[in-house]
Amino acid sequence: MVLRSEILVNKNVLPTQEQALPGRETPMVLPQYHFVHKDTPLLGPFIGNVGFAIFGLGCFWGAERKFWQREGVVSTVVGYAGGYTPNPTYEEVCSGLTGHTEVVLVVYDQDKVSYGELLKMFWELHNPTQGMRQGNDIGTQYRSVIYCTTPEQLDEALASKAAFQTELTKAGLGTITTEIEEAPTVYFAEAYHQQYLAKNPEGYCGIGGTGVTCPI
Repeated sequence: MVLRSEILVNKNVLPTQEQALPGRETPMVLPQYHFVHKDTPLLGPFIGNVGFAIFGLGCFWGAERKFWQREGVVSTVVGYAGGYTPNPTYEEVCSGLTGHTEVVLVVYDQDKVSYGELLKMFWELHNPTQGMRQGNDIGTQYRSVIYCTTPEQLDEALASKAAFQTELTKAGLGTITTEIEEAPTVYFAEAYHQQYLAKNPEGYCGIGGTGVTCPI
């Protein structure tokens, strides 16, 4: 049995539901509009043929910036997903006692950018073989995930994983540890985290890929 005290020391250990922090019923209060895409509602309603993708690839500050810079992306929102604690704070997620990882919800115009193109970005922007870490960022909150909002996304994500694994193996790199699952609830992060690097251009960004091209 893993105790809470041990998880606090070793943040590479996912808590069980019984060990997880209780959280709260009230969600975070968010701004109405996206800080970069000024006239775009952060959480909608959205006009047009939009899709929703959820990616975790390390610290969500740098990950979000990469996606909002992509042509065809309508909105981005950072949050926490994949764990047990409802509406956690950043400090709670950092404790390792929520089970959540940091994620970016990407709202995209499907007439301008495909899910496959977003997957290619995802694989190339980080190292998906590192387990409970990303670079110097260590802990369960930095694990690599793809949470799929449709059955078609799930099929496409799994196929892209297989294709990228082939290329990683050719390059002498390890086995992909990315979780690929149906989307759980995303609990949105505090307002100051949203579009953080647009508000703080000199802020920390830990995003860095392997240099291997994803063949999709």
